Amino acid sequence: MSTLRASMAEHGFESNDDYDFQVRCLLKGAPNRIRTLSIQGDGERRKTAFATALAHALDTPHILYHDFSDEEPPRPEVILPPGTDEYGRKASPVDPLDDIVSQACALSEAESTVLILDQLQAADFREHIRVHRLIRDRRWLVRDAPYYANPRNLLLFLISEAPLYHSLQRESFRVWVGRVSERRVTLSPEELGLGVDAAPLLDALNDLFCAVDASPTRSEVARLLEDLISETQVRSALPCVVWLPFVIGDRRCRLSASDIGCSIGRGVKRLRDIINPPAPHATVAAHARRAGWSARCRPCARGPRRG
Repeated sequence: MSTLRASMAEHGFESNDDYDFQVRCLLKGAPNRIRTLSIQGDGERRKTAFATALAHALDTPHILYHDFSDEEPPRPEVILPPGTDEYGRKASPVDPLDDIVSQACALSEAESTVLILDQLQAADFREHIRVHRLIRDRRWLVRDAPYYANPRNLLLFLISEAPLYHSLQRESFRVWVGRVSERRVTLSPEELGLGVDAAPLLDALNDLFCAVDASPTRSEVARLLEDLISETQVRSALPCVVWLPFVIGDRRCRLSASDIGCSIGRGVKRLRDIINPPAPHATVAAHARRAGWSARCRPCARGPRRG
């Protein structure tokens, strides 16, 4: 497992996919503009988890977050006293977006800062234009007061469930975050802290994952093994093993196909035989039933002796 993937897993985002290349491209971007990462995909709020975990994995001292879909945004840390101008008009409170971006600009003057702007599809189009100007000009205006960002210290993460404003797309590196991992990883017993005798069990699980087109992560496989190896849970775990948490969406619908159903049935039977091997006498009885013998007339049974 790469260092970045391991660090992101520690901060709540686990995936088999490797994002090292995209992150290196982002960090090596030219410092004449704000380096921006557009997080796309069908992962929904999983994209938010990716952004937060990546910010922590980069050891960023300051991580600021703003959700445009939040109907009740958090109150700003600094609340200005009410005031009026020379015409008696009251000043309106600072907008939450202005508050969070101006903070990010100020903090970036001295230390590394990540600003996460989430659910951009809920923002007014004029805000998209302002964000683009921030990337291009490294400056954010709040009531004609400029706040300047240090492009060497500030990273901007954009998350949207709809296509971004085309100018924002051109200024951003893009990364895809799906609901499940696209890369399938075959784990060895050593990686899961098991002995070599667990290899047949992992082989059977891998065959089952292939049958249901699943790509479980290391922790998901470890939790499943805990259930399968446990004597008290094995009977309840095996019948529903195909409805694993990482088998979602249209993959569940495909499980009803006869060929996939047969593959799943063979995989579950193999797991049963490995975890609970049949006793020798049970194996003999099973062979006898397949041969059509009865318990009383199998060859090894002797009838009553004659007097």
